[in-house]
Amino acid sequence: MNTYFIAGHARLPGGMAARNMFETLTITAEIDKKYGVIVSASCTLATEHARIFVEQLLRGYSLNDGIDEPIAIVKERYLGKASNALESALRDLYKQYNKAKSVLEA
Repeated sequence: MNTYFIAGHARLPGGMAARNMFETLTITAEIDKKYGVIVSASCTLATEHARIFVEQLLRGYSLNDGIDEPIAIVKERYLGKASNALESALRDLYKQYNKAKSVLEA
């Protein structure tokens, strides 16, 4: 598969189990080089259930279409304390994607 790996980071709010393990929330994604589609994703939320849920929400979206739709679906369907951190990490992931894309296309 012709993919690359990108990470986005954001600060976690206080009072979360994941905050005891990590200061920041990280979302990682394996992305198809040609179409920008998220093939696989992971995050540093505390429970396996939450990590799997976030991956299922993100898988299949093309970052070539922007980040607004994945953010909207996460905000609509993930109702935990880390919602804002997930949004920030997704925005950072998208920023890193655009940087990588410009380097790869140069």
